[in-house]
Amino acid sequence: MIRLSIFLAAALMLSALSLVTARFQSRQLYVQAEHLDARARQLDTDWRRLQLERAELVRLARIDRLARSDLGMVRVSPERTLYLRHVRMAPEQQP
Repeated sequence: MIRLSIFLAAALMLSALSLVTARFQSRQLYVQAEHLDARARQLDTDWRRLQLERAELVRLARIDRLARSDLGMVRVSPERTLYLRHVRMAPEQQP
């Protein structure tokens, strides 16, 4: 009878330790899952932002290409820039 009681007490202790260990691991996995979900949301936000930036760059590149090929436009450079001086008109010459 004493052997059976000792065996059942040992089994109960092992079961309790197993339960505590399982709960601890469960909590650790839950925290890790929450961190991974937050990271996934951040990566999704970054991906969407990059997609928008890429679309904007493609649009600007297309506009630049059309302006150069169809309209014959060129980029502005300092040597091609004409600077005008503002000349004040006398009060009697103003419309």
